[in-house]
Amino acid sequence: MSIHPREPDPAVPDEAGPAPDSSVRPPRGDLPQPSPSLGPKAADNDPVPDAADPARAESEYTTAIQELEDRWRRALADLDNLRKRHVRELERERMVERSRTAAAFLPVLDNLELALAHAGADSDAIVEGVRAVRDQAVNVLELLGYPRHAETGVAFDPARHEVVAVVQDLDAVPGTVVEVLRAGYGDAERQLRPAAVTVAKRE
Repeated sequence: MSIHPREPDPAVPDEAGPAPDSSVRPPRGDLPQPSPSLGPKAADNDPVPDAADPARAESEYTTAIQELEDRWRRALADLDNLRKRHVRELERERMVERSRTAAAFLPVLDNLELALAHAGADSDAIVEGVRAVRDQAVNVLELLGYPRHAETGVAFDPARHEVVAVVQDLDAVPGTVVEVLRAGYGDAERQLRPAAVTVAKRE
């Protein structure tokens, strides 16, 4: 039996040989081009690198700190000036009030001098004149906000009275004022001085 060598099939390319000229290849211009939309796309929220100069940023921070220090120093200076001005105004107001109070007592002194000038006259007239001067002084204190209080028979009030003595008085209600030794001036909120009193002893 004779074996004839197999003739190569022209339609099947040889594994080791080149492809025949009759093979079909797509033209180079028809190759699919990559779509731009398929390329890499940066996310919208990707961090943007900071391109600022560190030296410039440090200089800006230093400038901001200096401005804040300047404002702080100016605020301290304004506060100190305000405090000094307030002290001056307060002292001026005190002087005005002192002079106003002293001026209110000048008529009282004038009337006392008139009473002393008539010391050789009728004694009853002198007593009445002194009493009138006393009432005038009491009126001045009341106008200044310190009314006189010298009542007896009222209940003892530690805000208005100062106990000098405690006495046994059967006719007085225990704990009430029996006698006023020195009148008081003012009220519970503004007390110029309390009244010196004797109080009936409690049973």
